[in-house]
Amino acid sequence: MAQPAINFISSEDYLATERLALEKHEYYKGEVFAMSGASFEHNVIEDNIRGILYGHLKGRPCRSFGSNLRVHIPSNTLYTYPDVLIVCEEPEFLDGEFDTLLNPAVIIEILSPSTGNYDRGAKWDLYREIESLKEYILIDSTAMHIVQYVRNNDKTWILSENKKADAHFTIQAIGLALSLSEVYDGVSFS
Repeated sequence: MAQPAINFISSEDYLATERLALEKHEYYKGEVFAMSGASFEHNVIEDNIRGILYGHLKGRPCRSFGSNLRVHIPSNTLYTYPDVLIVCEEPEFLDGEFDTLLNPAVIIEILSPSTGNYDRGAKWDLYREIESLKEYILIDSTAMHIVQYVRNNDKTWILSENKKADAHFTIQAIGLALSLSEVYDGVSFS
C-alpha cells in the first residue's frame, strides 16, 4: 500500500501561517504537527509550577513563560511550544515579532500519554542542541514522577529522578528547591 505524500513547507511559510493560526503547531524539517489540548492534571501541574516560579523569580533577572511562547532551534529547524520555560539572560528572539525565543535556560515539559515518549526521546534529542539550555525537566501528569537533566560545564548531562511526595529537587539555574507535593498539589491519580 502506498504511503500518502507529505507536503513539506518552508520554515518561513510555517511561521507566517502560525502567526495567524488559532491553534498551535510544531514544525520540524518541513512538516507541521498540530498540538493537542491538555488534561486537567496537566493544567493543574503547570499552574502550580508557574505560580511557584512567579513568586521565586519576582525581582530577579530570570523570567518564566508558559506554553504560548514559541521556541526555535535553528540548528535542527524545530519550532515548538514548551509547557514552561525560564530565560535567565537577555531574551533573544528570532525576529522583530518577539514571539519566537532562541535562548531558554530551563525547559519543563509536562508529560501526557500522547506526548510522553516524544518528550523523553526525539524532542529531548532536539532540545540538547540549544546552547543556552542548562536544564530539562519532565513532569509526568499520570503518576508522581519527575525526571531532571542538568548540563555540566563539559556539556554532558546528569539525570536524576524522583517519585515520592516528600522528595525534593532543585532547579539549579535559579536556585529553587521544590517538593513533589508542591508540584502535584491538587492532582489525584486514579
